[in-house]
Amino acid sequence: MDLFLWIKSLHVVAIIAWMAGMFYLPRLFVYHADAEVGSVQSETFKVMERRLLKAIINPSMIAAWIFGLWMAYELDVWRDGWFHAKLALVIVMSGVHGYLSRCVKTFARDENTRPARFYRILNEVPTVLMIGIVILVIGKPF
Repeated sequence: MDLFLWIKSLHVVAIIAWMAGMFYLPRLFVYHADAEVGSVQSETFKVMERRLLKAIINPSMIAAWIFGLWMAYELDVWRDGWFHAKLALVIVMSGVHGYLSRCVKTFARDENTRPARFYRILNEVPTVLMIGIVILVIGKPF
């Protein structure tokens, strides 16, 4: 297998791990928002959220960016319209990632004021972004 196929494979693996974490973390927030501050349940959610973010979501996002930019360089897609749109959605996804990271810190300090419903809605944002990204990459509509 040539180097490009290795890069592409690692990019896909990183995306799968990143998206798994991006789907799961807001779901943890849904349950954490309903847990009583200081309870064993709340403290368990804090550990789960921190570990998910630090061990899976952050490293996989970094890997996805590195391998994705490497592929963009190899394929020379910098002028393609679909790539600009995809890159914009990936930047938004990275912003959502940053927001979720901030939420982890807010929960860790027992300062969450948002209801579980907010996190149920937030949970859908990565899904919508992922759908758009996949359509752009596979379909290259423009």
